[in-house]
Amino acid sequence: MMAKKLTAGAALVLTVFALSSCGNTIRGVGQDAANTVNATQSAANNVDAAASR
Repeated sequence: MMAKKLTAGAALVLTVFALSSCGNTIRGVGQDAANTVNATQSAANNVDAAASR
């Protein structure tokens, strides 16, 4: 009986750690995508400014 509770508790802790890791990864991917958009817009502005000279 005690072994089942201990196993279930350990599984719960591992699940929580795994899900929190996924959340951090997803947040990082979102930040990378935003940075890519900003860099692309900046490059387009630089090209536009150079073409206008």
